[in-house]
Amino acid sequence: MAAALQATCLQRPLARQPAAPLSGSSSAPRHPAAALRRPAVAASAASSSSGLGGSSAGAAAQPSAALQAAPATASPAARQRAVAAAAAAAHPSPAFSSISERDLDLPAPGFSSIPEALAAMAAGELVVVLDDEDRENEGDLICAADRVTPAAMAFMVRHTSGVVCVGMTGAELDRLRIPLMVSSAENEEAMYTAFTITVDLRHGTSTGISAADRAATLRALADPDAQPQDFKRPGHIFPLRAREGGVLRRPGHTEASVDLCRLAGCAPAGVLCEIVNDDGTMARTPELLAFAEQHNLKCITIADLVRYRLKHDPLVELSYATQLRTRYGTFEARAYRSLLDATEHLALVYGGVAGRAGVLARVHSESMLGDLLGAERCDSGSQLDASLRAIAEAGAGVLVYLRGQQGRGLGLAEELEAYARADASPAACASPAALEDGAFPVDARDYGVAAHILRDLGVASIALLTNNAAKLNCMRAHGIAVTECLPLLPPPQGGNGAQGGSSSPLGSSNGSQHHLV
Repeated sequence: MAAALQATCLQRPLARQPAAPLSGSSSAPRHPAAALRRPAVAASAASSSSGLGGSSAGAAAQPSAALQAAPATASPAARQRAVAAAAAAAHPSPAFSSISERDLDLPAPGFSSIPEALAAMAAGELVVVLDDEDRENEGDLICAADRVTPAAMAFMVRHTSGVVCVGMTGAELDRLRIPLMVSSAENEEAMYTAFTITVDLRHGTSTGISAADRAATLRALADPDAQPQDFKRPGHIFPLRAREGGVLRRPGHTEASVDLCRLAGCAPAGVLCEIVNDDGTMARTPELLAFAEQHNLKCITIADLVRYRLKHDPLVELSYATQLRTRYGTFEARAYRSLLDATEHLALVYGGVAGRAGVLARVHSESMLGDLLGAERCDSGSQLDASLRAIAEAGAGVLVYLRGQQGRGLGLAEELEAYARADASPAACASPAALEDGAFPVDARDYGVAAHILRDLGVASIALLTNNAAKLNCMRAHGIAVTECLPLLPPPQGGNGAQGGSSSPLGSSNGSQHHLV
């Protein structure tokens, strides 16, 4: 299902509207899950384009931190609720929606851009990198291990805690036979940082502690020709095992160091150490910004690095493509696999769309209850049929079907529970405030993967079939131009409409819960 759907069957003629952010109507019927939202949260996690928006690093880290904090024994649904709740809580102000369409390349106010930081890294310079205020709330000096010099190391030791680490890929650490210091099950470090045993370069160093010795060890660790026997154990450098997927999986400094090196064209090994004040206390955001300015260093946030990767890194790959005959005509069906979580998504392409402006497009979230079963409280099936019909009638267009977003991204059980609550209190459906419950966030879906699929199809400009500002803003943030919004009007009386029934030019409510799709 899609982000809070208010409508369904597409009517003819279409009421064409300018592509402006849409505001929900308080009088419009809503999906029952939307009624369970916190009143203070007007913009959902999805409206930030993957929950990462705003001017602070907090947007990136809170969902991941919530997932880490959730008990390992918790059910997947409970863990997802924790993530979604954290994402919603990260933006408690309705004003957040006004910046949710910020281009993912733009840095948070007061910070350097990611391209600026990458250029500095490629030149062998140090960069200041901040994480979330609700995570470690620290800033690290980071540089590329294959470009580190004794002078850079001396500067780092002087202005940091002195515990010099190097983020590395698991594959390289395995190749060099550098194991974890403790197993994952035994790791009690606050952020579950994956420390390995310490090392020093065996030849060409003395005690291993000097700036020159540490720089030599770091350069050797970044050398693809280095061998396990080149290092002594223990030593004075702390290799850290970065999680596969980088900051998109774990928004920490370890992953940021590796991502920055890779994106800068350096070996994927990043030197990092926490910046401290002169009195030994940890430097926080104001001090870190002042420090960066004083030493003419680029200063970035991990949240902005996440946003940059979401826009520029390939997040999907084409698995298979074939022709698919439907009752609306023959579409090209293209199966895509997410490179982050292996979820499979589907693109249905009608006619020629590559390179065209204003391609008619629909981003549709999976709904078993609406799309397959025709549930009366879900109009998703009607919206799916209406969108396919509109695309076929237009002669060209794309429908991106996002899987794994059942029940507003929370899950099937949560959606059924929302319907049960609506059935138990019909009057509350017309007054969603009565069903508000802090246990359920507004929305936990992300539409960024749809933007990547559209780009793979050669589509950079769309006319979007939606009533949902979250989709509009997310497309724009990912660099997809939205020329206009084409609203999906309410369905006619008589059920879900998933079986291809005719639509009336005057849609009337039948008690189903309309979505902002």
